[in-house]
Amino acid sequence: MAVNRQFSIAVHIMAGLAAGCDREMTSGRLAMSVNTSPSFVRRVVAKLSRANLVETTTGKTGACRLAKNAKNISLLDIYRAVDAPKAFAIHTYKEQKSCSVSCKIKAALEHVLEKTQHSLENSLRDISLAEIISDLT
Repeated sequence: MAVNRQFSIAVHIMAGLAAGCDREMTSGRLAMSVNTSPSFVRRVVAKLSRANLVETTTGKTGACRLAKNAKNISLLDIYRAVDAPKAFAIHTYKEQKSCSVSCKIKAALEHVLEKTQHSLENSLRDISLAEIISDLT
């Protein structure tokens, strides 16, 4: 099963920026912390920048920093910024007409999965980046 790690990487990057004590960080330095390439970090940072969570400077000395206080950034803000996939998805297998479960399972799961997603997002809304940072020290 494919797993999307962009959310956890984005939180890692944001935590790195927050722990940087308001000084600018380069994509190379963040990439070293995440153990990935600077170009991948720049792609994630671009999404965070479009969501107004980070500010960036370009050029040879390009760097980034948090756009606002870590207390004012929720994990939901980060989750939405990187367009992370929903917690669960309904399979796309073709239904088997001869099986009543096969014909009705997708409709039955829709409400449950929407409720689960809503619960996940509410939980993320209640956790600030500052709380993540406090767990690191």
